[in-house]
Amino acid sequence: MKPNNERPYATPEAAARKLVKLAKSVEPINGRIHIEKINYPFISKDGCSCSSPEFGAGVKYVVEKGWLDLHESGTYVKLLTPGEELLTS
Repeated sequence: MKPNNERPYATPEAAARKLVKLAKSVEPINGRIHIEKINYPFISKDGCSCSSPEFGAGVKYVVEKGWLDLHESGTYVKLLTPGEELLTS
């Protein structure tokens, strides 16, 4: 069996787009999306073998772009309007 060396979310932008899609799929509680609701599916699902550094790079990218707002505690995010527009393009 050959190892899967394909890294679909190796670039921060690709990881960021996946994070926004995951955030959009989660029902927010008081406008908040708990970070574990996007962290676990990003790292553990779809057989993509995504890494924690890819997750971190994606989070940094989405915050810089204004797609998600990360609370200073790091426990939750809020989906911002530019992130929603990203999903329709």
